[in-house]
Amino acid sequence: MCGIVGYIGKRDAYPIVLNGLKRLEYRGYDSAGIALYDGENLNVSKTKGKVSDLQSKMEKDNLITGNIGIGHTRWATHGVPNDVNSHPHYSNNGNLVIIHNGIIENYEPLKKELKNRGYTFKSDTDTEVLVNLIEDVQNQQGVKLGKAVQIALNQTIGAYAIAVFDKTKPDEIIVARLGSPLAIGVGEDEFFIASDASPFLEFTKNAIYLEDGEMAIVRTHKEIKVRKIHDDSLVDPYVQELQMNLEEIEKGGYDHFMLKEIYEQPQAIRDTFRGRMLPDQGIIKMAGIDDHIDKFVNAKRILIVACGTSWHAGLVAEYIFEELARVPVEVEYASEFRYRNPVIDKDDVLIAISQSGETADTMAAIKLAKENGAFVFGVCNVVGSSIAREAHAGAYTHAGPEIGVASTKAFTTQITVLTLIALKLAKKKGKLSTSEFHKYLVELESIPNKVKKALESNDLIEQIAHVYKDAKNCLYLGRGFNFPVALEGALKLKEISYIHAEGYPAAEMKHGPIALIDSEMPVVVIATKKGHYEKVVSNIQEIKSREGKIIGIVTEGDLDVRELADHVIEVPDTLECLTPLLTTIPLQLLSYHIAIALDRNVDQPRNLAKSVTVE
Repeated sequence: MCGIVGYIGKRDAYPIVLNGLKRLEYRGYDSAGIALYDGENLNVSKTKGKVSDLQSKMEKDNLITGNIGIGHTRWATHGVPNDVNSHPHYSNNGNLVIIHNGIIENYEPLKKELKNRGYTFKSDTDTEVLVNLIEDVQNQQGVKLGKAVQIALNQTIGAYAIAVFDKTKPDEIIVARLGSPLAIGVGEDEFFIASDASPFLEFTKNAIYLEDGEMAIVRTHKEIKVRKIHDDSLVDPYVQELQMNLEEIEKGGYDHFMLKEIYEQPQAIRDTFRGRMLPDQGIIKMAGIDDHIDKFVNAKRILIVACGTSWHAGLVAEYIFEELARVPVEVEYASEFRYRNPVIDKDDVLIAISQSGETADTMAAIKLAKENGAFVFGVCNVVGSSIAREAHAGAYTHAGPEIGVASTKAFTTQITVLTLIALKLAKKKGKLSTSEFHKYLVELESIPNKVKKALESNDLIEQIAHVYKDAKNCLYLGRGFNFPVALEGALKLKEISYIHAEGYPAAEMKHGPIALIDSEMPVVVIATKKGHYEKVVSNIQEIKSREGKIIGIVTEGDLDVRELADHVIEVPDTLECLTPLLTTIPLQLLSYHIAIALDRNVDQPRNLAKSVTVE
């Protein structure tokens, strides 16, 4: 969602804040703005469009001076994307300026009350209401900025990460969070503020991640003070050392982050099981599981909650857990789970999956599960994220930063972690013999090289993409372990090419979707020689008889589908439960190349955000 950047210290703030916003472009946005304090004036520049548009405007107007600055990329919620609704927002007296990620749900009654007191509003945003509420608290109660922010936030309902500056007290920035992430980079007599650590990596490796319901007063030449918003108690902040490197968030010679991240998957998968899986010794070591193995062994069922691509990874995991460990699994959209009064038992294990570890709906599902006594296990990629801190235990995917909005390596590394858990549980429960267990470990160890082999079809896939770039609709079909892959392939095409696509179990085609088949309809069929191969071939014949265009994802050496399909993309052979790690690769490349052929913004598709931190 929205991106927040701030700086206070001895350096020029403008290049730090500007480049920080560029680092956060992957989050998705429609407008951008920066406020700089030059020692006398508080200068705000903002515009609809890209950070590059903001840069041109600021440099043309020569408003780039100051050692204190806050910046923002906005993803519109309240009010259309335009210059006026862009952040930062002023208070009525012109002293306060704010940036905000989140939604103030009760902004309308607050706005009405403030209007009755004489306040006026220029924008349609909930954020302008919040900054004027803070001003009003200052006026009514005569308190310092930090206290005013605290009092105002206790009157709000919703989610937020904010940074507030008062030009009458130009040595501090107040920050706070509830439901939206916020990191503080700690330098020498300087501080950096951001939605994640990427904007300040080259300046400091020390960071504080605020917990939900915390605020901080960030001052130059002084220690940072962290307090609880609701009860004003002091918090001893934990400063952690960042492991991320600057090189990891650069494109590294690739045209787009998405393509780079697709090609990083062999190493990302290897990094995910490195140190955890020891095939020679027949061991899987995962501290988060080992320390709580009884919770998993005795679980009556496993609940998996996630959103988007992570939900698809959860669906793959459902097949794997039930096949190997013989434990009932239910996969839920986190956004539905939190609102439908679900039945949760103390003997349930809830696995929450999120690349960012900040997904608002998934966080809410975790809290609901904990309130009902369930054991919560988190699977995420970002160290120190909210889900990592909120879960009872968990496992990181070790995929490295994923900048492209459309997840790729997140999907395969999540499946890798979930497969390790399922195998470990199956062995512990006696559902796999020692030889069977070893067979799975050896094959999983070979997957990175097989993914690398699958990537060799890139040139062929690019040619296929040009054939179908003008399609208006597309169907994706799969069965068993590869039905979720069909869903994920369709999602990728929708996300970055804006072509309508749907994924279905192949056998469900006759229950409706077959009516759509004609000579203009491309149908991507995952037809590896595992599981229900003959059934899928029969489905392909039904499509062919209705003149549908078939793109087959097949096992190396397949001849049957090759005779029927218009195009064939091969992947290496593997065990059936591991095929999703391979069959998803050509679907990622296909969506990428179609989007490129259509001149889409692959890394920043319209209307989408990388991390959905509000409902």
